[in-house]
Amino acid sequence: LALLAVALGLGGLRAEQTEEHLKREHSLSKPYQGVGSASSGLWDLLGNAMVMTQYIRLTPDVQSKQGAVWNRVPCYLRDWEMQVHFKIHGQGKKNLNGDGFAIWYTKDRMQPGPVFGSKDNFLGLGVFVDTYPNEEKQQEAQKRRYSPGNQRVFPYISAMVNNGSLTYDHERDGRPTELGGCTAMVRNLNHDTFLVIRYVKRRLTV
Repeated sequence: LALLAVALGLGGLRAEQTEEHLKREHSLSKPYQGVGSASSGLWDLLGNAMVMTQYIRLTPDVQSKQGAVWNRVPCYLRDWEMQVHFKIHGQGKKNLNGDGFAIWYTKDRMQPGPVFGSKDNFLGLGVFVDTYPNEEKQQEAQKRRYSPGNQRVFPYISAMVNNGSLTYDHERDGRPTELGGCTAMVRNLNHDTFLVIRYVKRRLTV
């Protein structure tokens, strides 16, 4: 998975205005020189993440790898918009190239764990790009029929807000704590996928 750009700016702006309101301390854009080094001061790398000039690769195309890029600077904006450009690609068969990734807006950072590479019982917002149907595959393995009414089409994007007391149910792909979600065909495309997360006037839009 290559994470291509992250930019956090003030929410509620027209597209042509966004560029001039980007917050440098929260923005990550090409060329990615110095990201993750002590001299950069703004971003930390975790796990198998690797920085190239034109992209940041979170994981190699190998099983059981995790990687992350975390911003070091706390964000105190009341209204904000985050733009993420990314690609998910690999040699794996359908539904077999990784479990997915998350975009975190949380109090805690750099804490590896079972929820798309980060800690469970987090405090804040997680937006999950889930590429593997754990619940469906588990029921297939148990020779149980998967109800079409409950079926999701993967990859699937969902959002969860946690006050620190909720546990992400990995086996059910986060259903019990999901705020909302939708299908998004984002795997092995020739072009970048553009994801916008906006929080304005206490309203979350993905």
